[in-house]
Amino acid sequence: MATLVDGDVHTFTTELPAMFDGVKLAAVATFLYVIVRCLNLKSHPSPPEVTYRDTPLMRYLLECCPLLTKDYIPPLLWGKSGHIQTALYGKMGRVSTPTPRGVRKFLPMQDGATATFDLFEALGDHSTGGDITMVICPGIGNHSEKNYIRTFVDHSQRQGYRCAVLNHLGALPDMELTAPRVFTYGCTWEFAAMVSAVKQAFPDTLMVVVGFSLGGNIVCKFLGENPSNQDRVLCCVSVCQGYNVLRAQETFLQWDQWRRLYNFVLADNMKKLILSHRNSLLGMNSCNISDADVSRLYAATSLMQIDDSIMRKFHGYSSLEEYYQQESCVHYMHKVTVPLLLMNSIDDPLVHPSLLAIPRTLSEKLPNVIFALTQHGGHLGFFEGAVLFPQPLTWMDKVIVEFADAICHWEVKTPACQERHFQKFSSQSAELASKQAQAWSSVSALFQCEWPYS
Repeated sequence: MATLVDGDVHTFTTELPAMFDGVKLAAVATFLYVIVRCLNLKSHPSPPEVTYRDTPLMRYLLECCPLLTKDYIPPLLWGKSGHIQTALYGKMGRVSTPTPRGVRKFLPMQDGATATFDLFEALGDHSTGGDITMVICPGIGNHSEKNYIRTFVDHSQRQGYRCAVLNHLGALPDMELTAPRVFTYGCTWEFAAMVSAVKQAFPDTLMVVVGFSLGGNIVCKFLGENPSNQDRVLCCVSVCQGYNVLRAQETFLQWDQWRRLYNFVLADNMKKLILSHRNSLLGMNSCNISDADVSRLYAATSLMQIDDSIMRKFHGYSSLEEYYQQESCVHYMHKVTVPLLLMNSIDDPLVHPSLLAIPRTLSEKLPNVIFALTQHGGHLGFFEGAVLFPQPLTWMDKVIVEFADAICHWEVKTPACQERHFQKFSSQSAELASKQAQAWSSVSALFQCEWPYS
């Protein structure tokens, strides 16, 4: 039998500390590598990728909107991670949130529902001297009391804009439903009622339409549904929407960028919202939601399951495919003739990169559309800051107001354009709509896809 001598033991024990030091060094190096990769620390700030057709209006907008051509600089340590930007928006909304004071308006709907919106008066004169109202549609399940909405409203008020913010049907915790339905991805009834009320209350006002996430889908669909909806509208801005509900829901079942996890979180929030109105929904005679549907709602782990058991039935859709097709703004956006700014970020974990072909193609084909795509920003994040702490006002807030200001001044300098907003539709608008329809027909096949589920 072999035996160890003292020299062998001494050599082995002296090598142990060196070996452990090497393991520690490798572990630290691996940890730092993962941090650098996850936080994208090697990524350099860059300006948005802006896609547009070369027209006098677009050249003017880029000249008057320097934020669209300068670097967007997120906070150094964490701002280049779309997940952290999205999580911070979802948890906090914004930091140092202001508290704008508004008046809540109630609007009875034809089906018995009661829509509400909050009206905030401007805190000063607009730079053009005109009467301009921001009509704002928040994201999924959101309302005027959300921090990111309050921050944007306060900034807009200080720049001379009156703000009207839709409260999605069923989203306000202290507001009972008066009809058996809540908001959906593309129902424009409540937003249309708010716009109509603003027009009646302020006959001389012009409007800037703004939609965040799901709200972006609603406002683009609203403007394209009927040409008269664009009357007195100066422009439209849509931020972080997915454009095609059918495709978006398909990608929400995938695990890349942890999209399936986000789907679960959103579904859980949606489930809580619906169940908070369970007594109202099931207690109404015209409601077509059964106890079996509610049972499936309890077990749901995705938005698609909730849509199939509950959401599509609010408007009587016979299938998910029909519901998603009818609720998507992609089928209406080519009919929008007012200037349209579409904004997304590449690292948005909720919007799959394939969906970004829609706004990019629109901006390449249609003369009134401009598409701005940032490298960072997450979903409705777009925080700015030096190293660690973000600023109260985000890049997104500033870009929207800067774009709206540029359009307002363009309208002042172009009387023919301003006259268009007080008349129903001139021959020039009809001609533009015809050209847009022709351009759209050549690319519409890009946005068609087969329903992958039985």
